[in-house]
Amino acid sequence: MVQIGATASAVLAVAALAIVTWGVASRGASALSLDFLIKDPPQFGGPGGGIASAIIGTGLIVALATLIATPVGVLIALYLVEFAGQRSRFGAALRLALDLMQGLPSVVVGLFVLGLIVEPERADSGFAGSVALSIIMLPLIARSSQEVLRLVPGSLREAADALGVSRWRSILTVVLPTAMGGIVTGMILAVARAAGETAPLLIVDGTFTNATTINLFGHAVPNIPVSIFLAAEAAEPSGFARAWGEALVLLAIILVANIGARLLLARSRVRMSG
Repeated sequence: MVQIGATASAVLAVAALAIVTWGVASRGASALSLDFLIKDPPQFGGPGGGIASAIIGTGLIVALATLIATPVGVLIALYLVEFAGQRSRFGAALRLALDLMQGLPSVVVGLFVLGLIVEPERADSGFAGSVALSIIMLPLIARSSQEVLRLVPGSLREAADALGVSRWRSILTVVLPTAMGGIVTGMILAVARAAGETAPLLIVDGTFTNATTINLFGHAVPNIPVSIFLAAEAAEPSGFARAWGEALVLLAIILVANIGARLLLARSRVRMSG
């Protein structure tokens, strides 16, 4: 009975994903073209143009967020696995903090960064968006890295200790290289999660112009999630078509990232088990 219920739940989850994917693809496919992907939208709104500026802006914001969150998340995972014992109070508090951060509503993160960065600077910015996304990504990277580091065979650590290798050197030269595939997988999954977040970017990076920019500091930067929201709120046929097209592009990016991460994780597990 339990197996039947679990199987039915899995089928429902896959069916829901298929329905959402088909719905977005059927409505957004008509908007896709080469110009839609490589041209900027009109500066003052209206039909025509593309979403190149939003694609570039999203890539830059997520890339900076990844650069912020990944080192911190991996270092936290290393501390919890390699240094903090099971009875460590600080380790237990850190694990609890990661769990709480993972369940933190993204709109709350946006409001926090609004008070931390946007209000003192009196301007939305792509950097503020990156900081908000890095807070969302941090617990995902830390938790996934922690699980992968636990899969590293203890015999490798014991061999390094037997050779008289220092703890940090064994971590840098033995543990991390062995777990790198899994760590990268967790990072990709966190990127896929962050790329679709709308609430934080709407709060701290929602007043952009449509021009392409690579400067994330001092002004808002175009991004796909907020662009979808604004196009859908335009209440005109061209806006709805653009929103569906952008949604399809974003969905494709997230699906490709997730599939790639799963394949990389499977390869990493085979390598560590072998």
